[in-house]
Amino acid sequence: MTIQSDQAKVKASNWQTQVLEYCLRIGNFFCFAGWAWGHLYWEPSYASILWSEASFEWFQQFGYSWEEFTGTGANDGLIQKCIQWIGWICVANAVLSFTARRNSWIQLCLLTSGSLFMLAVAVAKYIRSGFELPMLIEHGGQILSPILLVMALSIGVRNRITTMTAIIAVMMTFGGHGLYAVGLWPTPATFVGMTRVVIGWDYDASKLFLLVAGVLDFIVCFGVLIPFLRRSSALYAMIWGIVTAAARPVAGMSWELNYWGADQFLHESAYRAPHFFIPLFLYLYWTYTKVQHSFGSLTLETKDMTLPSTTK
Repeated sequence: MTIQSDQAKVKASNWQTQVLEYCLRIGNFFCFAGWAWGHLYWEPSYASILWSEASFEWFQQFGYSWEEFTGTGANDGLIQKCIQWIGWICVANAVLSFTARRNSWIQLCLLTSGSLFMLAVAVAKYIRSGFELPMLIEHGGQILSPILLVMALSIGVRNRITTMTAIIAVMMTFGGHGLYAVGLWPTPATFVGMTRVVIGWDYDASKLFLLVAGVLDFIVCFGVLIPFLRRSSALYAMIWGIVTAAARPVAGMSWELNYWGADQFLHESAYRAPHFFIPLFLYLYWTYTKVQHSFGSLTLETKDMTLPSTTK
């Protein structure tokens, strides 16, 4: 019976490990797939930084002319080519999300470089926003997503470093959102606009809703650090991450647009996948850990009850 019980534990543990691993794989895949679409089909939101005079002056040092920099309008300019190259790098990272294995060090190194790309994107958007700190912080989940997957594959999904990195990713994402939502930094007009379109409330009600959501964002940041609150905090973070990601296509798509606007808005939900898959990873990890501890305690109690008495 003991051998069968141990085998069942090992089988359950392996299954749980695969589920936790695929939470991170799927989240990272959709993140880079979304950014790939944004680069290959559209221009990314930070493209205005690349089209600046400072960028041209930098490329001019390497002998590029204005005509080479801008192109002829047929996507043959230097900036358009750079954006296309970045898009294909995103495609490669999306593929690596499923092909990378524990001993595939080349793939793991390439996957790690995806975090450098996401950091560059975050910095570009930070500069474009006028150096608003929440813009940089809220990309923490996307920045850490590739590194988190590499950690899960190399040192294990249950390693303390892996779980702490996931907690930091959640705290950064929701902390950045919270700073905007409560108004410590000017709340982006898109936040208010999406709330009004999706829910149908007026401006004041939408601002109040965002204020409450921002307070809950901060509660999540502290809640994931407190043992008796962390599972519920991770569950709320997962649900709210799905809601905020889905708000983009819900608010923007229309029957009157080509492809109903799916080509314009779905990728914005896709690259926010780490915002809910990383909380899901934490929720499942803590749930599995709690069940294992409960099962272990029950096993010990059962053994104590079955031990023969040594006293007379």
